[in-house]
Amino acid sequence: MSGSEQGQEWRLSPKLTIALDQPRLMGILNITPDSFSDGGRYSTPESAVQRVLEMKSEGADLIDVGGESTRPGAERVGAEEQIDRVIPVIEGIRCHTDIPISIDTTQAEVAQAAIKAGANAINDVAAGLEDDEMLSLAGRLGCGLILMHRLLPPDQDSYSTSYDDPPVYRDVVQEVRDFLQTRADAAKAAGVDASSIVLDPGLGFGKTVDQNWQLIRESRQLSEGGYPLLGAASRKSFLAAICGGSDVPPARRGPASVAASQMQYLGGIRLFRVHDVALHAQGLGLVHKL
Repeated sequence: MSGSEQGQEWRLSPKLTIALDQPRLMGILNITPDSFSDGGRYSTPESAVQRVLEMKSEGADLIDVGGESTRPGAERVGAEEQIDRVIPVIEGIRCHTDIPISIDTTQAEVAQAAIKAGANAINDVAAGLEDDEMLSLAGRLGCGLILMHRLLPPDQDSYSTSYDDPPVYRDVVQEVRDFLQTRADAAKAAGVDASSIVLDPGLGFGKTVDQNWQLIRESRQLSEGGYPLLGAASRKSFLAAICGGSDVPPARRGPASVAASQMQYLGGIRLFRVHDVALHAQGLGLVHKL
């Protein structure tokens, strides 16, 4: 796949590029017992691979595999346990399909093992700040790299609807944009090619309900640095806050997730990390065609 416009493609390797000339869907695959939405559902390599094949048939362009939950309050998982969880799954996926894979981890040891097993990109919610080796590893491997904004690690954070002391920003859009630009600069300095970098504003990570919606409404301002952005609103608590209340379970937040993603699409975002692949394929495909 290839794109013709600057900023309209994501390079995962010298031989693999994802064109961002239309909506591209990153299907979520959590190999965890405690993820906020689907923890424990894919506890065996067989069930995980079957889910990947389902998501591919529904329209997924990429699969994001993670062995540590990043929900607020989640306990941290060491590198060895993450590797034990994700490597058999990645190897199993590679026995059935060549669909691109990203590894959702903040630890370079996990990322290296995953790329060796067949993954193509690193999705680091700590933007390389939790492990000093992450950015240089991505540079050496020549893989894709996603860098996300967050205020706190998940075990110290709260859901957007549950803050006792809400996060304070002078200007949330400008501060998130500046942070991401700084981390992109650090990645390039570590040897990562600019065309391999995607930036994630980190919806739900250290933001109130209103701050999340402001980031969605002003998606185009976030992309002024020239890097592709990842839209990752799927099933998050700030959606439920205006769609029936926070007691709406994550699995029933699909339509609201699609609506948020459509708003991000209109703001220039073309890559989306989602649970409900088929719903997003329809909803984003419609907006793209119109």
